[in-house]
Amino acid sequence: MVAATATPRRSRTSSATTSDRPAVRSPPDTRTRDIPRRLRHTALVQFVMVRWPVRLNIAGLAFLVVAVAAAVTAALVGLRVPQAHRALLDLPPAGPDALVGVALATAGTAVLTRHPRHPLGRLMAVFGAWWAVDDAAASWLAYATMHHPALPGGSAAHFVYQRLGAGLLLLLPLVLLLYPDGKMPTGWWRGITLVSLALTSLLPLVLVAAPSAVAQATSDSRPIPAPLTALDLDPLHVPLPDAVWTGALLVAQLCVPLSLVAPFVVVVRRYRSSAGVGRARMRWLLWAAVADLLVMLTIRLLPNEFGTVGLDTALAITAASVAVGIVKPDLVDIDRLLGGTVVYGALLALTLLLDLLVLGGAGRLLGPRLNEGERLVIAVFAVAILYAQLRHRLWRLVRRWVVGERDDPYRVMSGLAERLERADDSGTQLLTLARTVARAFRTPYVGVEIEQVNGERLLVEDGERPAGTRALPITYRGEEIGRLLLPRQAPSRTRLSSNDERLLADLVRQAAAAARAVRLAEELQAGRERLVAAVEDERRRLRRELHDGLGPALAAVASRVDTARITGRRSPEEADRILGLARQELSGMLTEVRRLVHGLRPPALDDVGLVGAIRQQAERLRTPGLTIRVEEHGDLSDLPAAVEVAAYRIASEALTNVVRHARATECVITLTRDTEEGCLDVVTTDDGVGLGAGVVSGVGLVSLRERAAELGGSCGVTSAGSGGTRVRARLPIGPPAPRREAVAQETTTEEVGI
Repeated sequence: MVAATATPRRSRTSSATTSDRPAVRSPPDTRTRDIPRRLRHTALVQFVMVRWPVRLNIAGLAFLVVAVAAAVTAALVGLRVPQAHRALLDLPPAGPDALVGVALATAGTAVLTRHPRHPLGRLMAVFGAWWAVDDAAASWLAYATMHHPALPGGSAAHFVYQRLGAGLLLLLPLVLLLYPDGKMPTGWWRGITLVSLALTSLLPLVLVAAPSAVAQATSDSRPIPAPLTALDLDPLHVPLPDAVWTGALLVAQLCVPLSLVAPFVVVVRRYRSSAGVGRARMRWLLWAAVADLLVMLTIRLLPNEFGTVGLDTALAITAASVAVGIVKPDLVDIDRLLGGTVVYGALLALTLLLDLLVLGGAGRLLGPRLNEGERLVIAVFAVAILYAQLRHRLWRLVRRWVVGERDDPYRVMSGLAERLERADDSGTQLLTLARTVARAFRTPYVGVEIEQVNGERLLVEDGERPAGTRALPITYRGEEIGRLLLPRQAPSRTRLSSNDERLLADLVRQAAAAARAVRLAEELQAGRERLVAAVEDERRRLRRELHDGLGPALAAVASRVDTARITGRRSPEEADRILGLARQELSGMLTEVRRLVHGLRPPALDDVGLVGAIRQQAERLRTPGLTIRVEEHGDLSDLPAAVEVAAYRIASEALTNVVRHARATECVITLTRDTEEGCLDVVTTDDGVGLGAGVVSGVGLVSLRERAAELGGSCGVTSAGSGGTRVRARLPIGPPAPRREAVAQETTTEEVGI
């Protein structure tokens, strides 16, 4: 009974809990949103959804089907009409225009597959179907007029092709205005673009109602072909004087090229303001423009029959590039594609020019001795010899202009190593690294930030720092010692290939090595400074102990000895003699102690300061006929003890050399504190005989260099040709502050080229 009652209770509790729990609904499958509800669960739709997991777009597929059907119709009907008959009606060959329509519809469907509501996808799908229908109408017009005049639809086909076909002119300005995001320009540019579209629409609107005779006379001096006179060519004729229609057509034809100015300006503005993925999309449109230009220039060299083929090819290229730029702009390396297109286009033009020059030269030189075929073989052979080297040079130049030097990793790495070897200090090394990265990847900004030993950060920059940056860590043996700063959105760089990534990794490793060398140099310098400071502190302590401790003690001993000498009882004379000798010895010890104290740190430095001590030394060394001046620049009161001692020793040694060897009449010692560089300059100049050629540095000059090197400084001796010697010692007072602006301003456009 208990079990029987417990089970339903447990069941009710479970059901109540389930009913109180909010229902979780799976999100709707948006891929079938455009498919009618009754067809969404059919086997075909489910199969397509599994094989192609993208959103289906019925509108795009419908226009694509219309374009394909119209293209097939144009091909089947066009095959029954000879090209000579189509030429009589001023109709282009059947097929190419229809294929352009299929290409446009395919591109539009591809865009709508990824972006179902993108205006450019809908635009290309509609115009693609329209283009194919236009070609089908032309084929039907030729077939019904030339072969079966009794067939219906001839007048309608003529109206679709000759009148409505002019509306296809709207495709180009609309694509330029809506690419890549499908939005019209804002602000006052929107009004300008609307006026531009109105100017483009003027010709199609005028052609719809203009008389056929006037339209034919305006576009072509020949009359209307005779087979077309039997058709109703003016179904929407508006009764106006022919002069009015002629003027309207001329104005409308003039407005077509003028209406493209604003769209092209909009494209240029968008390109200049774009970055990252947006810049990559705009470069696809730039590539289409370059490719179309090359196609049209090539077609100009061919017979007139290929003119339509060239235009259709350019339109297909534009449609494909627009679709790729919207759907997947990183499909290929657009920089490489753009550079290759320019290179091979230039090579094509140059090859054709060389062909003509070689053929003409061979014809003039050889004359009747060679036939045309032999001259052609010679021309091809000569062009082939020049082609490989020329292609290589052009490719390298264009590629370097587009993406920098990263196509030649060995050159980048070897150049970096060579420039690092020539760098004198850590700041120059880091600046060299930043410039190398900027040149290799053609980026407008590169920064190298290093953690210094004292906790501060040293930042070296090449270029102007953008608003946003991204940092790549610089690590050495697992320890992050700095960062490599690059623009967050690098213009014209959308994707790095695997080779580029490896090169960047190698450069980062070089950055780690350079940064580690900088830190090691800083640590070594800091260690030297600590060592010298410790030695000087110890010397100062010993001086205090010897001077304040041992000195008074020895003086007390001497005083006691004097007392013993005075109070001696047994032999005053002997005691006096012994104590006198003891006092002499103690006095000598006291003198020695004082000498040692002076050797550890000259007392004059504490008594009168660095400048006063050097002046006292100058007074001691002054000789007749020699004038010695000591000058100071800057505050020298708070110099470190080690720097004071080194400066005093260097100045004293240099002054001693002047007195002994220079035979000078004037000597000037200048002490200058450089607060910007954080160092003390000690310069000793004289007007003596100078250093002769081949003079070997003595112990004194070597000692000068060693004293400066102990503090991480430098010391050099120079001699003018007219006489005189200059000794300059540069002693660091403390770690120099990083000079961000000064280093960044050293960047030259010749080295970076951005």
